[in-house]
Amino acid sequence: MSEKILGIIGGGQLGSMLAVAAKKLDIKTIIYCDDRDAPAQNFCDEFFFGEYDNKDKIFKFANRVDTITYEFENIPYETLNEVNKLKPVLPKPSVNRLIQHRLAEKDFINKLNIRTTRYVSIEKKSEINTLEDFLPGILKTTTLGYDGKGQYPVNKIEDLNKLNIDFSKGFILEKLVKLKKEISVIVTRYGINNFEIYEPIENMHQNQILKHSKIPAEISEKILNQSKEWSIRIAEELKYIGTLCVEFFIDRNENLYVNEIAPRVHNSGHLTINAYNVSQFENHIRAVCSLSKVPLKKISNAKMVNLIGNEIKSYRENIELKDNEFFFDYLKKEIKEKRKMGHITTLIK
Repeated sequence: MSEKILGIIGGGQLGSMLAVAAKKLDIKTIIYCDDRDAPAQNFCDEFFFGEYDNKDKIFKFANRVDTITYEFENIPYETLNEVNKLKPVLPKPSVNRLIQHRLAEKDFINKLNIRTTRYVSIEKKSEINTLEDFLPGILKTTTLGYDGKGQYPVNKIEDLNKLNIDFSKGFILEKLVKLKKEISVIVTRYGINNFEIYEPIENMHQNQILKHSKIPAEISEKILNQSKEWSIRIAEELKYIGTLCVEFFIDRNENLYVNEIAPRVHNSGHLTINAYNVSQFENHIRAVCSLSKVPLKKISNAKMVNLIGNEIKSYRENIELKDNEFFFDYLKKEIKEKRKMGHITTLIK
């Protein structure tokens, strides 16, 4: 049998971990990224540097691989759609197009009879004075943005008026819930009613960036079952192939809300590398490369801490880990404020 070659668009830490998981399965990886210093080139077999709209370069990349996947959702739909005509792109580009647009994403979720926070589209500044019912809230760009980028907390109408924003570019205002807890559910879908799903992960954010994740999540049996059922329903409706993450809010009245869908492996699932027999990354590789599914088995409870900005320095200089601790350095050359540089996973009895 000829060697499988997987193309990965995007070369950050998620691309790195996908490449590591692929190597374990004897699958070669070729990464295409618009960052010349992308850390994933330390882990893949071949690396292409180029802009995502450079058709010549990205077609050369596509012709070198059997199947293509991607590590983040802000890749132009046009690029993925064109490449999909040459080689299969999984998850399919239409999924990415839907989830790139926050308004379309929330409309899709609500049509499945799944609850989200209340939201409204804003297309012009004159609409602001009618929006008091949605405050306090979060104003978000309808496209792009992650880790808090393109997001503005708004407590009163005056806050909206003060923002120097061109509303014609498309915004969505989401009403805040009285938040008790945030969780995420990671599911890998192989085909119709054929999936593996991880237990809900409890998350804590700092400055709108994920800081801590842990399993088990301290949630009720009802929330546990509902979050898993909703995640599976979303994956099935999207006809998704690969690993996706559904992020949830739980309010003080024990109501569950879908916050966002991430059409990819997810930061909160890093602990699956050590806490399960098959990580979210390996499951993704198996699904998009049409490999056999391995039943999930939890090895241990776990917690994960993201190392952000300068927090990586002490670990790089003096690594003294206990037997139940695992340090991951993403090998990013430049340390930046609010940049995820690595993480620590601790297994808990």
